[in-house]
Amino acid sequence: MSVEFIGMIFHRRGSDLQAFGGPGDFALDRGYVRRFAQVHEDAGFDRVLIGTASIAPEGSQVAAYASAHTERLSMLVSHRPGFRAPTVAARELATLDHFSNGRAAVHIITGGFDAEQRRDGDFLGKDERYARTDEYLEIVRRAWTAEAPFDFEGRFYRVEGYAPTVRPVQRPSIPLYFGGSSEVAYRVGAKHADVYALWGEPLAETKQQIDSIRAAAKAAGRSDPPRISVSFRPILGATDDLAWERAGRILDGIKSRSGGNVTAWVASGARSVGSQRLLAAAEKGERHDRALWTAIAKQLGAPGNSTALVGSAETVAQALLDYHDIGVSTFLIRGFDPYDDAIDFGRELIPRVREEVRRRESARGIAREPVAGATIGAA
Repeated sequence: MSVEFIGMIFHRRGSDLQAFGGPGDFALDRGYVRRFAQVHEDAGFDRVLIGTASIAPEGSQVAAYASAHTERLSMLVSHRPGFRAPTVAARELATLDHFSNGRAAVHIITGGFDAEQRRDGDFLGKDERYARTDEYLEIVRRAWTAEAPFDFEGRFYRVEGYAPTVRPVQRPSIPLYFGGSSEVAYRVGAKHADVYALWGEPLAETKQQIDSIRAAAKAAGRSDPPRISVSFRPILGATDDLAWERAGRILDGIKSRSGGNVTAWVASGARSVGSQRLLAAAEKGERHDRALWTAIAKQLGAPGNSTALVGSAETVAQALLDYHDIGVSTFLIRGFDPYDDAIDFGRELIPRVREEVRRRESARGIAREPVAGATIGAA
């Protein structure tokens, strides 16, 4: 099983340690986007995630700009179903795939935070959102792969005579990533996803989720379950002790920024199932397995990817390989100093993991697999 590394780029400089100070904070910095994407490409990442939020710039446009300034790096665009017609979204993403020469991918986020959905006009409840996502992804896939015009009639969408003329470069379709940790998320995501994305929990809990996803894929009639991605915030040091000293400084900085309290978002009780799972792990203890650390997730209220792997590059590489051993093929890693950490990951961490995976595959006589997604065909 091959290994894939995903980073994350932002539209301006910032990190969890820096408070947003004013209305100009979300203005685009084109130079920073260009440099940040190029740093990830130089560091050997396969893809970069571009997030979505009601207060953030539109992700596919950021992806188009970043792809124009890179040559190999793939763009993983976060996408919320329900804010565009699925056929329009299919054309939009296929167009990005053409302009990036087959380097587009999409990460589906159905949405676990009602207030955030409502800011963009979506007032459906969670179960309804997932039911809508199910229909949405069926239409998007058909828009990429159908050989003739098709109709669709469901609860949320009705399409008549759609002609799939704008096809992606990648065949059979653009790679589709999917996030969510609830039972309904497993059911929908395991049915449609090429890669199922999880946040960084301890090994035992991660294995339980992998088993649930595979069972849901089997129930959906799939013989090829989704590949698994897990997200972490590595904190590296020259030695394990120095890494833990650095981790303590990062936590102190976060506490200083928040006044020692968790965020207002957490105080509101607006937690997704994924966040609840991270907080449950934190309640069991700050340290798990070889290097997993939950203190920052607990302090921030686990609003997203917030568990850390702490140690030397060798220790963290071995921790990632522990997850690879239980079926994880993709790692989304970003640091608390995102720009400089991406450079360090490319220098110290990614090569170690790739080399060990190659060594193990060679020892077992396994041919390397391509990264998740499709092959590139004729444009």
